[in-house]
Amino acid sequence: MTGRLPENVAFFARALRAAGLPVGPGAVVEAVEALADGALGEREDVYWALHAIFVKKHEDSPVYDQAFRLFWRRRNLIEKIMAQMSPVSPGAERQPEKAEAGALRVAEAFAPPAREDEPPVELTELTARLTVSDREMLKSRDFAQMTAAEIARAKQLIAELRLPDDSVPTRRFRPLAHGRTIDLRRTLRQSLKGGGGSIDLAFRERRQVHPPIVALVDISGSMAEYSRIFLHFLHALTERRRRVHSFVFGTRLTNVTRMLKARDPDDALALAGKAAPDWEGGTRISAALHDFNRVWSRRVLAGGAVVLLFTDGLERHLDDSLGFEMDRLHRSCRQLVWLNPLLRYDAFAARASGIRAMLPHVDSFRPIHNLAAMADLCAALSRDIGRENDPRLWLKRAQASRLSA
Repeated sequence: MTGRLPENVAFFARALRAAGLPVGPGAVVEAVEALADGALGEREDVYWALHAIFVKKHEDSPVYDQAFRLFWRRRNLIEKIMAQMSPVSPGAERQPEKAEAGALRVAEAFAPPAREDEPPVELTELTARLTVSDREMLKSRDFAQMTAAEIARAKQLIAELRLPDDSVPTRRFRPLAHGRTIDLRRTLRQSLKGGGGSIDLAFRERRQVHPPIVALVDISGSMAEYSRIFLHFLHALTERRRRVHSFVFGTRLTNVTRMLKARDPDDALALAGKAAPDWEGGTRISAALHDFNRVWSRRVLAGGAVVLLFTDGLERHLDDSLGFEMDRLHRSCRQLVWLNPLLRYDAFAARASGIRAMLPHVDSFRPIHNLAAMADLCAALSRDIGRENDPRLWLKRAQASRLSA
């Protein structure tokens, strides 16, 4: 191969590595050899050839796509990247649109490193290089807009989250040295051992256990950036609690409970990605709920389970079955919590038919787009349901907006 194409491939691989993709030197050699014979003449052929070599996980595809489109432009590469990262000027009337998934990580990888002799400059909000209050700023940052470094830091903070303290009493008792409830059976047995001359009171209390947590996670294309981070949360939950069951769904339902028990969170997500072939595909919420209710409900919902339904509710094949399956799921668990990243928008309204069909059958409707929302979820699971997340309020607002229109 002549020219500077091998150097460009090597630089492209370094940029992917900086953006968070696990690209090794062997992959670079393989990519150069794949392009050496010149058979891949079309841009699309080169795109998919390098994709097959550099992309090993479903969730890395958006990052690769952004990197490929930006890198192989011939002119003003850095200027275009920085233009994509910068916010709209204050005088513009239109609100700035959010960057595509993975764009900030790619831009950060392509940006030239700062010189040591340059004075520090004030950083914009979009660069996300946190200076004053690292934790507080990261907690409020949208998962889909995080850079590779921020995602790594967010994973550490997820592992440090205070998980819900939602213990509930059971029918079984455990012995106590002192207490208020007398264990009559144990008291009589102890008195018989002593010949009946003296009676030493024995006490007991009800055992406290954590109810099962069952998560149904939407991994369709519109949810991929959020579902990956939420699976990290489920991995942390699985490590510290006994009964956690995790399912993912796009066009089909997949049980990934065993995969998330892997010690390393990245390995756990890689195993989950291999088990779910419909990652970043379409969405069939009703069919997934039907499969869960028919096959898994009685197995995992016993003992007053709490169900976390993680989806945007944008069902493509809408019919009466969605409401029916939601009602069946709601009746089978102690609490059904719907986690929807769309609630990050202040102007969100329950106008979509799928959302309106699901809302009457949930106990709580919560956002889940950043670390602060995750912490609020943990706190909410530790207490009784409040009215601030009552799904009926969203239905009333949607009805009022339709009447006013």
